[in-house]
Amino acid sequence: MQKKTVAVLFGGCSTEYEVSLKSAASVIDHLDMSKYDLVLIGITREGIWFRYGGSTEEIREDRWQTHPSCIPAFISPSRELAGIVELAGTEYRVTPVDVVFPVLHGKNGEDGTMQGLLELAGIPFVGCDTLSSAVCMDKGIASQLVRAAGIDAAKSMTVYAGDDLYTAVKEAEPLGFPLFIKPARSGSSFGITKAYDMLELMDGIRSAFKHDKKVIIEQNIPGFEVGCAVLGDADPMIAEIDEIELKSEFFDYDEKYSLISSKIHLPARISEEVAARVKETALLIYRSLGCTGLARVDMFISEDGHIVFNEVNTMPGFTAASRYPNMMRASHISYPGLMDQLIQLAMARGTNS
Repeated sequence: MQKKTVAVLFGGCSTEYEVSLKSAASVIDHLDMSKYDLVLIGITREGIWFRYGGSTEEIREDRWQTHPSCIPAFISPSRELAGIVELAGTEYRVTPVDVVFPVLHGKNGEDGTMQGLLELAGIPFVGCDTLSSAVCMDKGIASQLVRAAGIDAAKSMTVYAGDDLYTAVKEAEPLGFPLFIKPARSGSSFGITKAYDMLELMDGIRSAFKHDKKVIIEQNIPGFEVGCAVLGDADPMIAEIDEIELKSEFFDYDEKYSLISSKIHLPARISEEVAARVKETALLIYRSLGCTGLARVDMFISEDGHIVFNEVNTMPGFTAASRYPNMMRASHISYPGLMDQLIQLAMARGTNS
């Protein structure tokens, strides 16, 4: 069987740049080189694109952009080319690509921007399409659509840059403290704070505005968080559910990537009946938000047993220790096997588009 050419994108203009490097390095390490020819495209924090030919260790350590193999390159939006354009002095060459694996987290990668470019170029890619990626990235819009589908979500309000903060704080007070303040379109818990009074709420809004011009103020849901790794298109499968046991205030960036005081339970410590309801809800959320390929659907189970929507990650972490591949592994799908399935799904969508 002829090898497929897979372009792996990493880095990007995002606060989650470093997470992308670690995820992409793991993806590259687990792709079967007997099946795929890899084209590695790194994007610096400043948005400069290079084709890269070094090791994954240099990607993990963020030394990749000084490697002598780096050549300026970009994805052409022209369907005639359908590949990577490399610039060598006054000349250029095109490398045709069968599928793109955009291992990009957060803004300018997971929010529909990269997906839009790839759809213009007519190149199949792993993950959700432009609309679904954009919708899932915006916590406010995603929550509204999930509520419209009949699923509980925490009560919240939205504040925009330029709004009077004193008025916003006053309007948020009836939601009841403690409250979470979140940038609407940011990941890895960047800019999220928990407020116990009006002064902390004001400070939290200001902090969130450093990451986005749109901020969500949301009720706290007493209970615990569970996650569902979803894989597929028309008939997706849901892997073993995991559970986050918190010792700190919430699952912030440090806890997500170091688990200093928190613990991930896999499988989640819930009954079969609750697990069935969680999976059913995750599937409804996945379909309601138009997800394809993969996503991790995160929900809360409240103290009274209700399932409450939290968020959807359309390109969850992909390190060997990340929750999504671990949940798949617990359901007897190996990391290399997962890569194969994701690429096959992308190719099938490309054929049918």
